[in-house]
Formats: sequence, C-alpha cells, structure tokens
Amino acid sequence: MGDEMRRRDFLAAAAGVAAVVANPAGALAATEQRPGASHPPNLDLGDFPVVARVRARHALEHLKVLSDRIGPRIGGTASEHRARDYLVRELKALRYQVTTQPFTVPDKYLADLPGLGQAGASRFGSLGVTVKAPFVEVVDGQLPDLTGKIAFYVNAPAGSAHVHAAIERGAVAVILGRISATANKSSAFSPTLDRNVTVPVIGLAQVHTEKLRASGSGELTITTTHHPNLTSYNVIAERPATFPWRDNGVVMVTAHYDSVPGSPGANDDGSGTVLCLELARVLRYLPTHKALRFALWGSEEQGLLGSRHYVSQLPVEEIARIKGVFQNDMVATSHDPATAYWLLSVDGADNATTAGVRAAAQRLGYDPRVHGPVARGSSDHVPFHEKGMASANFSWRGEGGPALLEPIYHTPEDTIRDNISLERLQVSLELIGAAAYRLACQR
Repeated sequence: MGDEMRRRDFLAAAAGVAAVVANPAGALAATEQRPGASHPPNLDLGDFPVVARVRARHALEHLKVLSDRIGPRIGGTASEHRARDYLVRELKALRYQVTTQPFTVPDKYLADLPGLGQAGASRFGSLGVTVKAPFVEVVDGQLPDLTGKIAFYVNAPAGSAHVHAAIERGAVAVILGRISATANKSSAFSPTLDRNVTVPVIGLAQVHTEKLRASGSGELTITTTHHPNLTSYNVIAERPATFPWRDNGVVMVTAHYDSVPGSPGANDDGSGTVLCLELARVLRYLPTHKALRFALWGSEEQGLLGSRHYVSQLPVEEIARIKGVFQNDMVATSHDPATAYWLLSVDGADNATTAGVRAAAQRLGYDPRVHGPVARGSSDHVPFHEKGMASANFSWRGEGGPALLEPIYHTPEDTIRDNISLERLQVSLELIGAAAYRLACQR
C-alpha cells in the first residue's frame, strides 16, 4: 500500500470513527442493504459519515419550499430571486462562505391564468395587460364571430395565419394549446408570430390545454407581463479544506435551481438543488484535503447561462484547482421506467467524477442500476468539460438510453406529488455524497 493510499485511508477512518461515535445507530443502519440495492454494502470507513447521515426526507423539506411554495422559478425574474434568497439563507446557516454571482439574461414574456397557472406570452402580442372574457375553441377551420371573446386553438398549424384570422373576427386574446401525439407532454411556450398584433397571444402547456378543453366554455382572465432588464444569479457556497497547509484543489457539487415557465420544477432541477443542500449539511464539518464548493446555477434553462458565466470568469489557476464537478440534474423522478442512474460525460469518457460515482455504486450495492459513462451534454457540466475539467451530469432516466425522460418533463406536472421518488433521491444522495467526499479526501 502506497503512502497516498495510507493517508487517504487514515483520513477516511478518522471521519468514519467520528461518525460512529456520534451516531452509532446511523452507522449500523449504513451497513444494512439499501432499498433497491442488489447486495449489502461493502463500505469504506470514509463512506460511513455520509451514508449514515444523508436523508432524502430532510432534502424534501427544502423541495417543498422551492417547488410547492415558490413554484416556477423563471431565470432573472422575482420568482428565481426568491429561490436565490432561500438558498443563500440556508447555506449561510450551515456556516459556508456564500457569494452570489450576478449576470444578465434575456427578457421574459409570461402570462398568468388564475385557476390554471403560468403560460408563455408572445413578445409579438400585447403585454402588460389583463383580459377577462369567455373563451371559444376554434375547431376544424370554422371561424365564428369572436367579438369580445378569447380564441382557443388546439394544435393549430404552424404559422401565424390562424392568430391573425381570429383577431380579424374580433378576438380580444388568442390561446394556443398543444396536445402531443406521443407520450411526452407539451410544455408552456411563447408563440412566435410574423408581425406584432394588438391582443395577447399565449402558449399553454398540455395539461392546461386539456383542462380548458374539458371545461367546454367559461370565462378566463389572462394577464401578460414583459420582464425586461433581468439579472440572474449563481449561488456559490464554499468551505476550505481542513488541512490548509497545502492547496489540494476543489471538489464541486452543483445543480441548477431555475425552471421553465409553467413548471414547478420539482425534479428539474429542484431535486438536484436540494441534493446539494443536504450534502452541504452532511459534509460541512467532515475533514478533507480539498475544499468543498457547492454551486447552484441560475438560468440553466435558457442555455446553461449561469454555469457558462461562472466558467468564463475563472482564471487559469482556478481552473487547474477544480478536480471534479458533480452536476446533478433530475435526480429523483418517480417515473416507473426511469430505473437507470446515468453517468453522463460530454464525450462519453470516464473521468474522476464518473469513476468515483461508479465505485461508490459498487460499494453501496447499486452497481446494476448505474449505467455509463455515455456521451451527453445538455446540462451544466458542459462548460467545465470545454475547459478541460473533470465533470459529468448524473440523472435518473430510462433503461433504453439517457434521452428517455419522464413524459411530464418541463411541464406543470413536474411536482413533488407527481414526479418525486424519495428512494431515488436517497440513492442519488448516497452516490454523490460518497463519491464527492472520497475525492475531497484525496491528496
């Protein structure tokens, strides 16, 4: 056994013994076979202080605030700022060094329909107005007199002709709804038109489209809002290494905390966000040779804007310090076919993060559920990979491939009730916690 291995094992053993002394019942439970595991765990001593203490139900309390209380967290708007403030408060209470990193983001165009929820508004339509009127579904190309009414289209052909035709017939607003022909449900959207119009035009998610169609008729209130000059924020929380006489670098655990319009974002990515909060709680006092940094990204849904801004500000020497970035995006879905835990690196190659999680899965007995690494971008690990840092995204998806997402992805049904599995969240916590801590303990 080399000196490096001895040092690592000594550090891990010290942490494990401390955990056993502080919580013998938890340490004993950590040795039992995990729910969903194929075999009993074979833990290193350094795994004990993490596995014995992480709790999905504790993380769920944070998710209730983000998804149920705040709801959709649209990048740069007041809803995302409320989530930012909550994250800052919680991380400061854990005694982390917390900073916020502002960056500008594009304008948002949103609509609110009391009794239904949030939708997207067209920037080509009337904004900053409220319309209250009965709605009429326009079907089979039949265009009745719409004077004083809201025109409601379902799966209208692409283009703007139907919108203009409805307005010419007197419509005071136009709703465009989509019902997907596949299992995947449609999300809210901001319609694009070929020219400006004088009434609100909104894009409705499938679940709200179906509710509106089922109601048959009635009165609706639509309020459209233009959100200009927006600033989004990354939330960065760090604690230094406990052996500071030598800089051994940084381990990062990350997620994005914004969501798409209309979606409470319980799984995408409230789940990854609360995983970070729970691991920040568990790891805050454990000894490490590397600093621990938790990063919660704003405005991921608009094109990885938060993580790209963060990486663009890193000096060369700081890039060299980052030894692994564990990005957690959609880590708790309850969708039945999503039984595979995917290791997703941009190029499909192994690196310190994917190897660490796979090794943790073997120790914990989860290895049959873990797939990869395979090549996939589309999350906040991408900017780090582009600068040569070890990084990957970790996510529950279908066995057939990492593109198999739950059908209610990006929809108003991405709620705790409809789309969160505490068991899968617990597995994610244990895997990332054990892997990140082990990497942080290495010199």
